[in-house]
Amino acid sequence: MIARASRELFGFDEPETRGERWHFQLYETFLVSYMVLWAWDWSRSIERTAGVVKPLGIATHLDISPMFGSGLSLVNAAVISVGALLGYFRLAPRLGYTAAFVGFHLQYVSRYSLGEICHASNFVGMGMLGLAAAMWVFQGASERRKFAMGASFFFLGLAYASAALSKLIASGPLWVDGRHLWLWIGEKSLDAYSKYGVLELNPLQRAALGSRALATLILAVGLVVEAAGVLLWFRKPRAYVALLCIGMHLGIHFAMNILFDMSIYHLIVLGLPWAALFDRVLRRRAARVSDPAERSTAIVGGAH
Repeated sequence: MIARASRELFGFDEPETRGERWHFQLYETFLVSYMVLWAWDWSRSIERTAGVVKPLGIATHLDISPMFGSGLSLVNAAVISVGALLGYFRLAPRLGYTAAFVGFHLQYVSRYSLGEICHASNFVGMGMLGLAAAMWVFQGASERRKFAMGASFFFLGLAYASAALSKLIASGPLWVDGRHLWLWIGEKSLDAYSKYGVLELNPLQRAALGSRALATLILAVGLVVEAAGVLLWFRKPRAYVALLCIGMHLGIHFAMNILFDMSIYHLIVLGLPWAALFDRVLRRRAARVSDPAERSTAIVGGAH
């Protein structure tokens, strides 16, 4: 299974299609864009933070207190931006993407030093790690693209499967007990009431609160979808699992008012079969150009 997963993830022995190159370009643009946007957005919060409450990542080994209120977060955002551009335009891809990734991690642990964690930015960070590693390990552009995409699929699938496993380790099979969903709906509703002064449940929340069986089913479906994340490692079920994960996130939003919007965007850009779609469009265009009737029609139409 490991050997098959490796082939499915990377496919180094298979020819690369033009659609796969376009899909990689789309995904790389997505990663770089959000990394730079977050780097600058986080710097504003870092400048207002007094210090570390909960050290994360490199902050457990390195004193990051100089990052707060000193302007260093702005300098770091600039380093991330320059490194990202150097990597994206292949001016200095190894050093550029490595500097951008390290700076992004430093910015992340500084921004979330108060204890809150943004899960979607972890996906972007791991995607950037795959890009940086690909630039160092491989010489050919095709191998670099395949490794970066395969690494992203691997970590994305691992993240969802690990989430399911963590729930089972913490609470066992009883995690799906619908009364847990009642508790979470109550907590999030209280948060909304304290913020907006209005308490209004949507139809899904009212239905779940009125039926323990339905609430249990909702949690069970979510757990199964997360556990199925490992199927993102394989090409045939990949798009279906991505759609299931998107549906799960939308279900979480409607059930508990928690929107993982960036996770949804990530699944759309990475998990949906864009390469196959691009290749299909290219084949149809090539067929029209090679068809004599189509070509003569195009010539006549151009003459007018």
